[in-house]
Amino acid sequence: MRLLMKLVAPLIFWLAYGLFRSKLLRSSRRKHDWVMKLFRFAADNDNRRALSVYGHLLHFRGDGIANRIQGALYLERAADKGDAKACYQMGRICEQGFEHRFPSDAVRALHYYRRAAELKHPLALRRLIDVYRDGELGQTPDSAEVARWEAKIEPVAVASA
Repeated sequence: MRLLMKLVAPLIFWLAYGLFRSKLLRSSRRKHDWVMKLFRFAADNDNRRALSVYGHLLHFRGDGIANRIQGALYLERAADKGDAKACYQMGRICEQGFEHRFPSDAVRALHYYRRAAELKHPLALRRLIDVYRDGELGQTPDSAEVARWEAKIEPVAVASA
């Protein structure tokens, strides 16, 4: 039964994601709560995208500290599964600290920033460049590391007029 739930979780996530983004839910708290339950089902069955989206919604838009901590726990699971956005968010949470569950930890923050940067997350790349340029998060300034992370930034395509 558990295997079946894991197989269905991605479909449930995409259903929830589509409904969440549609205009159908804008006026109904009951529909919104139902979609959040769908996200939770998919997240609890280890769907990486659902862990990231649901965690983000709970942590940044949730009511109360308990929901925000639970959101950070979902983000942590998504980050450990390799979700770039969740890795970056966990870097921010670990750097700034959040409540008693996530004390400020420069080593963990740097770990998550590196992981997100390796997955080409643009804000994580910028953050690592700043870390190594300015010697933040317990690192010494290192121009070789700055150059390494700058080289990974994809050039922005310039539209010709």
